[in-house]
Amino acid sequence: MALRAIPIRRAGNRTILFMGGDRKMTMFAGVMAGALIFSAQDLRATIFGVLLWSVSLYLLRLMAKADPQMLQVYLRHRRYKRYYPARSTPFRENSPSQTRGYQ
Repeated sequence: MALRAIPIRRAGNRTILFMGGDRKMTMFAGVMAGALIFSAQDLRATIFGVLLWSVSLYLLRLMAKADPQMLQVYLRHRRYKRYYPARSTPFRENSPSQTRGYQ
């Protein structure tokens, strides 16, 4: 008896994007540009806000095109420590001379 193959459709397995970029970052950039425009109420601030929104949307689309989950990868990377010392178990107690050798 052969194993049954079930196809995984791309539509059910896609990353959630908004306007072509990462959802959280795109909405955050839009909120920041909107806050700048409506809080300053100046022509220069409006131009700068629209420019900020356009550039950030372009860069976020490029980022999503390279890797749709790049934000999650970056945030996980930031949680890692810079150095993990080699130890046999998590419960091992090192002497002070061994501890100095790890740094």
